Amino acid sequence: MTTPWGEVGLTRFPEDPRDRLRAWDASDAYLLRHLAEEKVPLSGTVVVVGDRWGALVTALAAHRPVQITDSFLSREATRANLARAGVEPGAVRLLTTQDAPPERVDTLLVRVPKSLALLEDQLLRLAPGLHAGSVVVGTGMVKEIHTSTLELFERIIGPTRTSLAQQKARLIFCIPDPARERPANPWPYSYALPGGVGAVSGRTVVNHAGVFCADRLDIGTRFFLQHLPGPGAGRVVDLGCGNGVVGTAVALADPAAEVLFVDESFQAVASAEATYKANGVPGHAEFRVGDGLAGVAPGSVDLVLNNPPFHSHQATTDATAWRMFTGAKRALRPGGELWVVGNRHLGYHVKLKRLFGNAELVASDPKFVVLRAVRKS
Repeated sequence: MTTPWGEVGLTRFPEDPRDRLRAWDASDAYLLRHLAEEKVPLSGTVVVVGDRWGALVTALAAHRPVQITDSFLSREATRANLARAGVEPGAVRLLTTQDAPPERVDTLLVRVPKSLALLEDQLLRLAPGLHAGSVVVGTGMVKEIHTSTLELFERIIGPTRTSLAQQKARLIFCIPDPARERPANPWPYSYALPGGVGAVSGRTVVNHAGVFCADRLDIGTRFFLQHLPGPGAGRVVDLGCGNGVVGTAVALADPAAEVLFVDESFQAVASAEATYKANGVPGHAEFRVGDGLAGVAPGSVDLVLNNPPFHSHQATTDATAWRMFTGAKRALRPGGELWVVGNRHLGYHVKLKRLFGNAELVASDPKFVVLRAVRKS
């Protein structure tokens, strides 16, 4: 990426030379040009929220910024990109969305996230640290910035306007109003699950901001809950756990099960743990933020349950699903099973047959399929 301060080499995480998706986009470049051209003061505490692969903090490392991210993959990409650029360890402070934000924020740079709820939560958490002299600039592609996005900045921080578009990217300028009365933060949000979804029927689910379908049970998970395998699996992984409702259902149905909840989102894993604890589930559970099943010992798992995402930010890709499937095969013991729910049109049965040599259709409806693959050896 070319910046006003020179070129920066960037990659996504995990690094894959076959991946044609860039680790930055026009909105990152637009924001950096604006900072340089307008000579925006970057003294004091510079906070960068939602930096997807570390492009912004790598370019601004000389100003010792603070990065706040919900993504484990983004954080690891940031570490790698900072090291590649020769940035000294500790020059950039890496925080997650679950950490307390800095008490004072002099410059706030926001890469607009896909989730409006996550933006709301982060602005509400950061607003108390802003003062009348703080500079607040948001950035995103034109298709990512909506009237509702601008209304959030206006309602939580202060008067807001946008720039002209450049290369299909746009900036958001917001003037902090310390006297503005801010609404209470509605996150995390809890609700009771409906009936007809097995062991978790009527149970409580807890969602932190940014978790998929945070205000209701999505139809894919509902279908999966109706067709989960029976008890007796032993060690079970809820892979890409989201709010943890699938793993909690397994634990409720089989108190002897050991359930590992894994997601690359810090908000998701916090939600899963809160959901599990809210229901007083007996048995043993572990909660882990990470890159799928990396770090799980080979041949140590009996059952993996997975509802893989097919988007990486705004890009549609099956790379995440493929990594999840290959990670599951490695982690499963011989005879262990991977159960997957997904949209019919995604063709996951083809990938599972290629990887496992088998794929059985467990259940289907006009929109979704539940597939079962067994590790043979």
